Amino acid sequence: MKINIKPLSVNQVWQGKRFKTKAYKDYETELLYLLPKVRIPKGKIRMELEYGLSSKNADIDNPTKPLLDILSKKYGFNDKMIYQLNIKKVDVKKGEEYIKIKLTN
Repeated sequence: MKINIKPLSVNQVWQGKRFKTKAYKDYETELLYLLPKVRIPKGKIRMELEYGLSSKNADIDNPTKPLLDILSKKYGFNDKMIYQLNIKKVDVKKGEEYIKIKLTN
C-alpha cells in the first residue's frame, strides 16, 4: 500500500516547548551507563530493535524515539542516518523487560 502524503514528523506533532520528565532523565542516565562501547557503522544505518514489554497495552513505537535520541547521544551519530528500522515487540512477565539493539549497514 502506498499513500501519497508527506509523513508528519514528531517535531510537528507537539506545539510549544517540551520538557524531559524526571522518569526520562533517570532512564537516559541509566541507559547511557548500561550501553556498551560499540563502533557505529558509517553511512546509512540499518537498525533492529526488539522490546520485551510486560504491558500488552504498550504501543510498539512509543519507546523508539527516546531510545534513538539516547543512542545518538551515547554514540555520537545523527539518527537521520538510520535508513531502515525494524521493530519487534515480545510479551514478557513484569520485571523481565528488555531492549535488544542491532546496528549494521
